[in-house]
Amino acid sequence: MEGVWSYLRRKPLQRRVTVMLTVAVALAILLSNVAGYVALRATLVKASQSIAVSIAQDLTGPAAASIRQSGQLSAEVRQAGGVIVEAVSPDGAVVRVPGESQELVLEPGDLEAAVADGPTSRRTGVDTAGQPYVVVSTPLGTTGYALVVARPLSTILGILQTERLILLCVIAAGILAAAVISGFVARSSLRPVRQLTAAVEHVTDTKDFQPIAIRYVAGDLATLAGAFNQLLRSITRMRERQARLVADAGHELRTPLTSLTTNVELLSSDLHSDHLSTAQKSAILGDVRAQLAELNDLVGDLVHLSRDDTAGSFQPLDLRDAIGSAVERVRRRAGDRVLDVRLDELYLVGDPDGLERMTTNLLDNAVKWSPPGSTIRVRLEGNRLRVADSGPGIPEADAPYVFDRFFRGETARKTHGTGLGLSIVAKTAEDHGGSVSVGRSSDGGAEFTVQLPGVTHREALPSLLLPTH
Repeated sequence: MEGVWSYLRRKPLQRRVTVMLTVAVALAILLSNVAGYVALRATLVKASQSIAVSIAQDLTGPAAASIRQSGQLSAEVRQAGGVIVEAVSPDGAVVRVPGESQELVLEPGDLEAAVADGPTSRRTGVDTAGQPYVVVSTPLGTTGYALVVARPLSTILGILQTERLILLCVIAAGILAAAVISGFVARSSLRPVRQLTAAVEHVTDTKDFQPIAIRYVAGDLATLAGAFNQLLRSITRMRERQARLVADAGHELRTPLTSLTTNVELLSSDLHSDHLSTAQKSAILGDVRAQLAELNDLVGDLVHLSRDDTAGSFQPLDLRDAIGSAVERVRRRAGDRVLDVRLDELYLVGDPDGLERMTTNLLDNAVKWSPPGSTIRVRLEGNRLRVADSGPGIPEADAPYVFDRFFRGETARKTHGTGLGLSIVAKTAEDHGGSVSVGRSSDGGAEFTVQLPGVTHREALPSLLLPTH
């Protein structure tokens, strides 16, 4: 059996399904026909026994009278159609009808019926020539004999032989039909699988990640096709994001690189001409250092945005720790601006470094736009982190785009920055299963609200699940 399964496993799925369906249907046909044959045989034998019982009941009176009168069976009890009639005593003595040439092979049950009130027995047996019979033995009152009536089974066996031939033909035709129908069913049922396989091969060959349409799909195959299409859409979105990131990064890098190239060429040409004064050289070098710092920040932000492995560093944490570290870092460069911080408990599973950088970016943005001496409010209430500044706020026209990569409003273009800080905030919130929004603070400045999934009691933390991407 193991060899058969090993052989089937090496065959195509359609052939395996066809074979298994054919075998299943063939077994069903075989079992049903065998059951029908057994039931027919039992019915015919039972009917023949009933006829033999009826004959025995009709002959009991005449046979008993004949035994009492002469100790023999009279010729009147002889039956046509090959029926054997005998009388048997408990010790095995047999009384036959005169002229009867056929003799039954008796069994103990026949002798037990020879006593008064003995049991009537029914069985199948043979005569001394080996011919099959149904045999009925019934007591003959107080004569001390049992009447044995045997009816031949040859007619029934002939009928059963014909029935066996018919059943063999039916089984053979049924198996052939099952093979044909199973092949059709397997081919039709696996058509969506073949379509899905062809779609996967097409995607592999052409790198075309557009969702596929598969007809006649339902149940598990529909779920599989839907999951595959979702995967294709995710890959498409990822490729589009990567393409936009590369294009935007190339655009943003072009300006500082062009400026750096110009300044370096200017300094290089001055090595021989010495036309630049010391002050001019210092100014150019200062400009180069600023541009290198800008490039360093830009590259770091791009690396952070492009990576997709934050889930590996997720761990249970108290969000107040990440916010506190960010506040201390920004406070050192906030000047005379006041950071008003109030933090409630919030526990979650997340990336400590990512959450700290998210908070740092929000605070840096608030420090950049808040005037000297103003207050920046940081609140962690429930599962919401709010950072509000006292700056000019974000114009309504710019609000939908502030979290886009490299987006910088009219006023922001005049300030230092990569245009990626708020994009990192949005990505970090999304990685943690949360969201970020922007509005106006009570002072008229900008207020950013980050909502994260978490609990306010440490005991509930182990029940949290890692965010899925």
